[in-house]
Amino acid sequence: MFPRRRVFAWAGQPRRLSLPGNSRSGAAFSCDKIRAMKTSDTEAETGENTAPESRPSNFIRDIILDDLKTNKYAGRVQTRFPPEPNGYLHIGHAKAICLDFGLADEFGGHTNLRFDDTNPEKEETEYVDSIMADVKWLGFRWDGLYYASDYFDQLYEWAVKLVKDGKAYVDDLSAEEIRKYRGTLTEPGKDSPHRNRSAGENLDLFQRMKTGQFSDGSRVLRAKIDMASPNLNLRDPVMYRILHAEHHRTGNKWCIYPMYDYAHGQSDSLERVTHSMCTLEFEDHRPLYNWFIQQLGIFPSQQIEFDRLNLTHTLLSKRKLLQLVQEGRVSGWDDPRMPTLSGIRRRGYTPEAIRNFCASIGVSKTTGSIELAMLEHFVRQDLNKRAPRVMAVLRPLKVVIDNYPENQVEGMDAVNNPEDQSAGSRKVPFSRVLYIEQDDFREVPPPKYFRLTPGREVRLRYGYFVTCTSVVKNQKGEVVEVHCTYDPATRGGNAPDGRKVKATIHWIAAASAVDAEVRIYENLFVKEDPSDVEEGKDVLDNLNPNSLEVIADAKLEPSLADATVGTRYQFERLGYFCVDPDTKPGKLVFNRTIALKDTWAKVEKKQSGQR
Repeated sequence: MFPRRRVFAWAGQPRRLSLPGNSRSGAAFSCDKIRAMKTSDTEAETGENTAPESRPSNFIRDIILDDLKTNKYAGRVQTRFPPEPNGYLHIGHAKAICLDFGLADEFGGHTNLRFDDTNPEKEETEYVDSIMADVKWLGFRWDGLYYASDYFDQLYEWAVKLVKDGKAYVDDLSAEEIRKYRGTLTEPGKDSPHRNRSAGENLDLFQRMKTGQFSDGSRVLRAKIDMASPNLNLRDPVMYRILHAEHHRTGNKWCIYPMYDYAHGQSDSLERVTHSMCTLEFEDHRPLYNWFIQQLGIFPSQQIEFDRLNLTHTLLSKRKLLQLVQEGRVSGWDDPRMPTLSGIRRRGYTPEAIRNFCASIGVSKTTGSIELAMLEHFVRQDLNKRAPRVMAVLRPLKVVIDNYPENQVEGMDAVNNPEDQSAGSRKVPFSRVLYIEQDDFREVPPPKYFRLTPGREVRLRYGYFVTCTSVVKNQKGEVVEVHCTYDPATRGGNAPDGRKVKATIHWIAAASAVDAEVRIYENLFVKEDPSDVEEGKDVLDNLNPNSLEVIADAKLEPSLADATVGTRYQFERLGYFCVDPDTKPGKLVFNRTIALKDTWAKVEKKQSGQR
C-alpha cells in the first residue's frame, strides 16, 4: 500500500518525502525550528532574529523573507491562528498551529490566538477552553488572545461605511433565491431587484436589522461588487445575516452577525497581521479578502494559502466528527480513536511527536495525502526515547515452574530504557508461578514458531531459561496452565555453557501482579479514504466495528501500581501504552497508544535502498 502520493515542503510541486536523518532530506523545517513561542515583555516589535536565507525553505517562508527584504511591514512578522469555536481541534489544525507559531517564532515575530466566533448557534465556551488547552499542550504560547466578537462594533461601523459609499446593500431575497441569482461557473449571476436601493434606504434597513425589527433570514446585507465576476465569491457576497441567538460572549446584544468572509480579513487588519495563512479552499476567497481591505482603506494584511493535511484512514471534518459524538459512535471528543488533539493526547501521543511530524511534511500549494503510518512513525520515534520499559501480560496464561522453590521471590534487574542510560534500572519480582501471553505458547506449534512449546527451551526476559514439560487443560480441551522447569545457572537470561535459545518472552509474577483494564485501539475507519462511499451510503458506514477491544484482566508488574494519568510506557514486546483518565484508585486503565511494529520505517528503508 506504500507509498501514496505525498506532498513535500519546498514549493508547489509534490516530491518524495524523506524523514529526518536522511542526508537527502533537506526538509523544509528541521524539527527544532518549530518550538514554543517564548515572548517576553521586552521582545522587539521587529523581526530582528531573521533567519539566514541559506536555511531550507518553503514558499511561505520565501514570501516572508522577501517582505523583510523590502521592509514591506517595517520588519514585522505577525501571524494568527484563527479557529472557529464550533468543535475540538484535530490533527489537521496542528499543522496550521505549527506553521503560524513556528514561522513567527523563527523570524522574531508574534502570533495571536483569535477565535472567529461569528456563528452563535454552533459555538460554545467548552470549545474555546479545549482549543486553548490544545494549543498549550502542543507547546505554544500566544502573544494576544482575541475574539472576532471583540470587533463586532467596529465591523458594524465599517459595514455602515460601505453602505454609505454605495458598496453594500440590504437584500430581501431568501437564501434559496440568492443561490439562484448567483449564477454558475459558466453563467453570470443576475442583479437582485433590491440591488439599486438608495444608500439612505439601505442604511435605514441595516440599522433596523441591528435593532431586531426583522425576523431571522428575512434580510441580509450584501457587498455590492460584480454579479458577472468569474469568481463566484465576488458576486455580491453576504456580509451580515439576521440571527436572534445568544452569543457565548456578547449575550443578546446582537441579532445580526457578520459572515466569516467579512469578519476574517478585517479582524486580521485590526490586529495588524502581516501574514495570514489559511488552507487552499480559501484561495478563491482572497480577492474578496483584499476587496474589503481596499474599500475600507485599512491595514493591508495578506492572505497566503497552503495545502491542508489529509491523513489516510482519518476523517478531518468537524461536522462529521461532531456527528460521531452526538450519535454515540465514540465516547466523546477525546475518545482515543478520534483524530482530535484531545483524543490523541488521551491515547498517549506526545506534542513533540506531533511537532516533528508537522515539521517533516512541510507545506505546499498542492493537495495530497499523507500515510497515517508516517504520523505513527514519529510517535514511535519519540516514545522510544522517553517511555520507560515495563512488563505487562494482556492475555494471561498461567505458568508453574515446578523445580523453583515454592516460597522464593527474587528481584530481577530490569533496564528502564535502553535508549536512556540515565533512566537506570528497577527490580522485578520473580517467583514460581508466572503469567505469560497466551500467544507465547503453542501445544502444536506452526512452522517457524520459536516461542514456548512442549520440550522447547526459551528465555524469560531478565529471568531464566525454562523448558515446557507438561500442560493442564480445561473441559473444552484448552490449555489453561503450563508446567516448566528452569535452569538456575541461567539467571539474568544467559547460559554459562553458551547454549542459545531462539525466543525471549516476557512474564509477570502472579503473586505480585497488578490487575488492569487495557483498551486496544485500531483505525476508526476501515477504508483508507473514509469519504469513499457507495451511492446511498454515508461516511459513517465505513466505521471499523473492531476499532476498540477492551481487555478486562491484564496483569502488570508491581511498579505500575501507582501509575498516574497521562504517563506513557512501553509494554515490552507489545507496544506503547498510556494511563487513561478513567483510572481510579485500585483500578488502572491503560490505552494502547501504538503497537511496536513500524511499517513506515521499513518502507523508508526500502525506498532509500532503491535510490
